[in-house]
Amino acid sequence: METDKTKENRNRVLVYFVHPTPHKSRLNSAMLQSVEELKDVTVRKLYDLYPDFHIDIKLEQQLLMEHHVIVWQHPFYWYSAPPLLKEWIDLVLEHGFAFGHEGNVLKGKKVLTVTTTGGRQDAYREDGRNNFTMRQLLAPFEQTVNQCKMTYLPPFIVHGSLLIDEEHIRKAATDYRKIIVLLRDKIFSNNELQKTTYINNLLDLPI
Repeated sequence: METDKTKENRNRVLVYFVHPTPHKSRLNSAMLQSVEELKDVTVRKLYDLYPDFHIDIKLEQQLLMEHHVIVWQHPFYWYSAPPLLKEWIDLVLEHGFAFGHEGNVLKGKKVLTVTTTGGRQDAYREDGRNNFTMRQLLAPFEQTVNQCKMTYLPPFIVHGSLLIDEEHIRKAATDYRKIIVLLRDKIFSNNELQKTTYINNLLDLPI
């Protein structure tokens, strides 16, 4: 039986699913389904909520204040995210709320990028086909988080999505669920997080 004390010891996790055509992505859909029913996890499907890009800024800001871990789940489009996530960042993380002298509301919260790429991991190296590592390409998101006095976590990344088979889709979904549970239940130490490039590398920890 779950007690109030158990709830107090958990992080509340807010997952933003940002995919304009989820019906075309078995991988992202399976990953999302793996976390939708978890306790203390709120899922927001931005393209369903705001197909016209008219974002309810005050509602989104209230949700951010009510959660401890924010997740941006999206495919990696042209070395970035789908446009609605950028619109959300531009409007919701506004001056005086998320950054600036008086913008301290989000201070101390954690942000996790969860993304899928068509390219294999070895393509994302300085000597690889894409010339940059994933962490380098995600730097604008990391610096945005830094400006908001939040902590940018090592990303959860699934490579090779274009040719992925059902077995590896199931594994990605299982791994994603485990990461969210570990973050919710405060299992990771700051030292562990600082030492890894991808949060995927910490999956050997017990739940």
